[in-house]
Amino acid sequence: MIKNFEPRLYQQTILATAAEKNTLVVLPTGMGKTNIFLMLAAQRLKQYPNSKVLFIGPTKPLIEQYMNVFRQHFEISEEDMAVFTGMVSPEKREEMWKKARIAFSTPQGLENDIISGRINLEETCLLGVDEAHRAVGDYAYVFVAKQFMKLSRFPRIIALTASPGSDMQKIEEVCRNLFIEDIEVRTDEDPDVKPYIQEMQVDWVKVELPRVFNDIQRFLVLFLKERFEKLKKWGILRRADLKYVAKSDLLQLQAELRGRIASGEKDFVVWNAISLLAEIMKVYHALELLETQGISALNKYLGKLKAEARTTKTKAIKSIMADSNFKSAMIKTGILHEEKVEHPKLIELQNIIDSEVKANTNVKIMIFNQYRDNALEITEKLNTIKDVKAKIFVGQQKKGETGLSQKEQKQMLDDFRNGLFNVLVATSIGEEGLDIPRVDLVVFYEPIPSAIRSIQRRGRTGRQEKGRVIILMAKSTRDEAYRWVAHHKEKKMHRNLLSLRKKLNLSLYKKKEMPIIKFNGDKVKIFADYREKGSGVIKELAENGTILNLEKLEYADYIVSSRCGVEVKAVEDFVDSIIDGRLLQQIKNLKNNFERPVIVIEGTQDIYGVRNVHHNAILGMMATIAVGYGIPIIQTKNFKETSALLQMIARREQEETGRDFSLHADRKPATLKEQQEYVVSSLPGVESTIAKNLLKHFKSVKNIVNASEKELQEVEKIGAVKAKQIKDVVEGEYKE
Repeated sequence: MIKNFEPRLYQQTILATAAEKNTLVVLPTGMGKTNIFLMLAAQRLKQYPNSKVLFIGPTKPLIEQYMNVFRQHFEISEEDMAVFTGMVSPEKREEMWKKARIAFSTPQGLENDIISGRINLEETCLLGVDEAHRAVGDYAYVFVAKQFMKLSRFPRIIALTASPGSDMQKIEEVCRNLFIEDIEVRTDEDPDVKPYIQEMQVDWVKVELPRVFNDIQRFLVLFLKERFEKLKKWGILRRADLKYVAKSDLLQLQAELRGRIASGEKDFVVWNAISLLAEIMKVYHALELLETQGISALNKYLGKLKAEARTTKTKAIKSIMADSNFKSAMIKTGILHEEKVEHPKLIELQNIIDSEVKANTNVKIMIFNQYRDNALEITEKLNTIKDVKAKIFVGQQKKGETGLSQKEQKQMLDDFRNGLFNVLVATSIGEEGLDIPRVDLVVFYEPIPSAIRSIQRRGRTGRQEKGRVIILMAKSTRDEAYRWVAHHKEKKMHRNLLSLRKKLNLSLYKKKEMPIIKFNGDKVKIFADYREKGSGVIKELAENGTILNLEKLEYADYIVSSRCGVEVKAVEDFVDSIIDGRLLQQIKNLKNNFERPVIVIEGTQDIYGVRNVHHNAILGMMATIAVGYGIPIIQTKNFKETSALLQMIARREQEETGRDFSLHADRKPATLKEQQEYVVSSLPGVESTIAKNLLKHFKSVKNIVNASEKELQEVEKIGAVKAKQIKDVVEGEYKE
């Protein structure tokens, strides 16, 4: 099944392992991970001729890149391959899945399809997972892999990454989540890989911060030291020396303190420490921008803080703006910004790019900067240099003037490949999964304290011939610290992988948890609001065999029968919705639309301690819900208990009212007006707002039914297509 491809020795060795066991493959970027998956796909399809192969990757460009490799090197027709993304409708994905032998998909939409039962993994013989280091926490890879191992008749997983990270716990989590049984890791120094590795020259270019920067730096450091001294005095922080406190330590400390509050602790010092840490984190970021990016980036950030201080009631922001050291730093920053003082790294970068382009006008250069605003400034500066054509490469989210759709990203990479411009300035979006065939030079505007990201950035060069990397570093700043952090993490990563491979066995996996309840007989059916997917309840319901329909629900989070709707709230959200007034309206909607409404409060936190709300306010609301509206309130510990409760309610309800209820049958019309809106909103493409518009225009349901397509189009949001669909339903002959 393979064509126009000669496998390398190390690829064949790794394939032999991957054919026998679920394998994590760790290979330097550009060393042909795709081709290993290609060979394994051929082997599995030959072994199981009537089966399918599924590949998942984090982005559309990445999965399309894999599909292009299969087009070139795999004996398979175009009709037997399919690409699934969020741009393809669920119905279309279901249809494509039935025909495809090899499917390439982003994980989020696929997760929904598995939950809804549109995609059946039973006949899938291989799951390929790219950028496998993402398989942690609640990322969609985790659920897809779990369902694949549970449902497939002949499961095999191959997970691919250039770096799974340096933290042993994270690596073990990736291995657990992807059911890994063996690890194949290669570095640039391994004898079977070394002949194929292009030489890479890495140069560190050091610059000195000017004295005017040091003045601002001193004020920000004084601000931080005062706060650290307070934390030390309160016993929250052991050391008060700024040099030995990392941002990750501060984030961890912040999480620990929030955990103490959530568990019911009411220590005034803890509340103050959380506020103080919020101040520290914001000023820490300001210091990082000054040292590693420059005055322009810092001035923009300080401007945001100043604007926020005018409208916010947050204590941390107001405290920052009142501090004399911070005020001094702001004034000096404003002066330097007016004078257009540049960071020495920006000056050095312009010199490097100028000399590179002068030496070779066909050179291709990629510059990484982790801040979008600064990347934009770099692009503008470089475009003032003769023969330099620079473009900024960013993610899809619109921020100010920047933001690229996936189509625009692809077009830009094609233009770069074809030499229409010679410098690509990228944020972190450029670190992963880019199909760039040749880059002569990669420049890091700043070192980054991440082994994964450092490896991925370097991997953009040296793929087909000698590569070069230049890393800019400001002396006596966090740039220096980040350099060594990344270096040591990378070394640690390889040590951990080799160590893990030696001890990898069944003890790595936790004993499979049994669901709280196990039903026999017919499965229950539940409509769930798709916005609840992040809660864990929906995935747990899917795990336990519930027939799920993900919809946008208007008046409940879950509908379990024609008469029962359930609203689920975390403890914090329950109290928050009392404060902001949402809860009372949600209760009214629930009562008006369901004969048997239920409210579930999920979580183990002390409901009276999560927010500064008087006990009586919470008790009063509970009394209103239970007595005033007659809605039962049930508390669960976690999403597993909530899932089990929903299944039990659904089973009891569906034994009485039947499982074949429709979503539209959930409503309990209370008035003539509501009944009219209810009838009209059942027409195709007509939501509640459009239903009201139609009734206002035509005055009665009868007039709407009798209206012509042209008359229907006179109503706002009713176009030709929608009007025709309505008339088809109203006038079409009913056939059994």
